[in-house]
Amino acid sequence: MARRSSGVVDAGASGYPPGGFSSGDPWDTTEEKGRRGKRRGGSDGGGGDRRGWGGSGGRWFIYVGRVILWAFLIVVLVNGIRAPFERFTENRSTTATTGDTAKPKFPETAASAYALSFAEVYLNYDQANAAERQRQLAQFISGGIDPQLGWDGTGKSVLQSAHVASVRASDTEHGVVTLLARANGRLFQLAVPVYVKDGAMAITGRPATLPPPATASVPPAAQDRDSGLENDLQQPLNDFFKAYAASDAGSLQRYSDPPVTGLGNTVTFGQLKEVTAPRGDAASRTVTATVVWQIPAGQGKTSGGTLEQTYQLAMVKKAAYWFVRDIQGSPLPAGS
Repeated sequence: MARRSSGVVDAGASGYPPGGFSSGDPWDTTEEKGRRGKRRGGSDGGGGDRRGWGGSGGRWFIYVGRVILWAFLIVVLVNGIRAPFERFTENRSTTATTGDTAKPKFPETAASAYALSFAEVYLNYDQANAAERQRQLAQFISGGIDPQLGWDGTGKSVLQSAHVASVRASDTEHGVVTLLARANGRLFQLAVPVYVKDGAMAITGRPATLPPPATASVPPAAQDRDSGLENDLQQPLNDFFKAYAASDAGSLQRYSDPPVTGLGNTVTFGQLKEVTAPRGDAASRTVTATVVWQIPAGQGKTSGGTLEQTYQLAMVKKAAYWFVRDIQGSPLPAGS
């Protein structure tokens, strides 16, 4: 009986797969392992492929798991840092906005109305009814203040007009309302000290008379005038202002587009004194026109007279005709 060679190892008894020994090289690729399995033969040669792919697939799941884990940790870390920062900035913004809105301020509108009502009494006085003035002033001042606020009880004053010029507040309760007033034919400013507390108000002391605003020196307007257009507009604008004074709807529709609203015979057209047209676009132009109005005589002491007024007209040209598109007061200096 022939003995088996001791140098040959039974594959089945050794426990190794029929495909042969592993190369032991950890860097072998799955493809290389599969090729070795095929070269060694056997029906299980593809087993190398299965072993290789199985091991590679496991590593792949590990790598994917690590990536997902790191991504999750990064998201948690970023959100953990961002959330407190956003809450902090939001709280600061909300606090600042709420603080600005909720911060009490001096009530300028109410104080202005109060100062105007006070001026009606303060600047209208007559020695014939000094006691009545004192009674009315008592509605604005508290005890301990001169009930006539410095008036000696003689003479007469008449207020023609008063308007709020400015308000200067020193805190939420104290302010000075400055009025632009005209009394006894003179224009001046009157500074009125006003105290406000929980909706209640009082004049805290004697007002102060200040000079009126200075008269500004207005520079003349420099214009490159279009004399040809000025001549062309003379007759159309003459007819337009005549219709404008009388609110003649038919004529206004003929000379304005869209039709403008007239003055309803509050004045009568006298003459078109001057038209000023600058050079510009051939189809549209902004011109100024000075008109002489005749003021109708009214009841009482009114006796008519004339007034010269200057208008700014937006003109558009359609076909060969110019139309008034809009009429406003003119910002240009007189005589320009």
